[in-house]
Amino acid sequence: MNIPREIFKMYDIRGLVGSQVNSELSFALGKAFVTLIASENPGKDLTIAVGRDMRASSPEFQQALMKGMTEAGADVKDIGLVSTPSFYFGVGDLECDGGMMVTASHNPEQDNGFKMTRAKARPVSGIDGIKELADIIEADEYIETDKVGSIEIVDGIPQKFVKESIRFAGEGEVQPLKIVVDPGNGMGAQYLQDMEDQVDSIDFVKMYWELDGSFPNHESNPFKDENNVDIQKRIVEEGADLGIATDGDGDRIFFFDETGAIVDPAIIRGLISQIVLRTNPGARIGYDIRPGKITEDMILESGGKPFITKVGHSLIKTDMIANDSPFSGESSGHFFYKYPTGSYEGPVTVVVHLLHEMSKKGVSLKELVGPLRKYVHSSEINFDVEDKLATIERIKQHFSDGELNELDGISIKYDDVWFNIRASNTESKLRLNLEAIDQATMEKRRDEVIAVIKS
Repeated sequence: MNIPREIFKMYDIRGLVGSQVNSELSFALGKAFVTLIASENPGKDLTIAVGRDMRASSPEFQQALMKGMTEAGADVKDIGLVSTPSFYFGVGDLECDGGMMVTASHNPEQDNGFKMTRAKARPVSGIDGIKELADIIEADEYIETDKVGSIEIVDGIPQKFVKESIRFAGEGEVQPLKIVVDPGNGMGAQYLQDMEDQVDSIDFVKMYWELDGSFPNHESNPFKDENNVDIQKRIVEEGADLGIATDGDGDRIFFFDETGAIVDPAIIRGLISQIVLRTNPGARIGYDIRPGKITEDMILESGGKPFITKVGHSLIKTDMIANDSPFSGESSGHFFYKYPTGSYEGPVTVVVHLLHEMSKKGVSLKELVGPLRKYVHSSEINFDVEDKLATIERIKQHFSDGELNELDGISIKYDDVWFNIRASNTESKLRLNLEAIDQATMEKRRDEVIAVIKS
């Protein structure tokens, strides 16, 4: 079967509905996934969990995916409409051998795709599975079996996910709070609604709440500042205590203080690290290589052992498992816990941990994070560059007096400034993230890097 290999990316599979992602590909992918998982579990009768997001094409693709899986001999647990974190929970809770989720995350409505895991939400990524799936489909080399699997519909996974996520956060008080929430018409609305139903003291002011894969109000990606204008304005208008925004499939979560100012995910990551280290003293805590030095500061302050990872949820999870880390986080709003059901994103647990901390200390979110706003970040700056390797080499030479790290792209560190520039795994771009000790230094060094890139 001819397939568009460019949609088989580092973290997942994503492409245009119809021309790249369709029922034919979904069916083949279902068979290929069972073939892959069977090769890793020889002789075992496989059970696979399958879920979907709210995109218009997702039900059709889920049905084709499950048909391919059952024809390849696997039994399927259909967990229905779920956020990606709920999906990961379902794979582990149902003790499945793997799982696939039909979603294109925060991509626009014309796209769809797939995220996939092994047992207990262990990642399938571009370095250990996704490319193999493409190879299997292209070669038409699927598992041979006489067995036809069954499909069982399993209800209640999203609600159970929220219940267990709250329980995992531990005992603590949540004082009455007014919170503006904007899931951008994405799957985060599902777990936020269940959370409101289960925590009496929370009062949500809801924005763009209806599940709608056409994303009629704004792109469901809070990592971009332009998508947060409405929630920031609404927080101030409502006199709310804080705001929460989530992305299309609900695996990333962002926080805003009572003035509407976004809280750097590196600060949230550091706060949660310190909370987790109270019950896991001396543990290893991971974070991606993009600037966010406050996280390292806070881990060390609390006696933890920080380790750096490449960018990307599947890559961080792999390193997290290898380091037996109870918590790790990514600068783009992914926060991962080591749950009994696996290591994966825990947005509900993050919210509860944060609200516990505010309630215990009797402070607002701005007061909690104010002392932690030590460093000045450039925000991510993207460049369309024809020769990425030559550009990166030029940057290395220009900043050769700095401390170099080549774990993921290049990171260069000085006492007063540090930055990472890397090629996107999903787009034809170079991404710059720079951080400094003050605004003037950040602007000076940012402009210097930009000049080298454009030279």
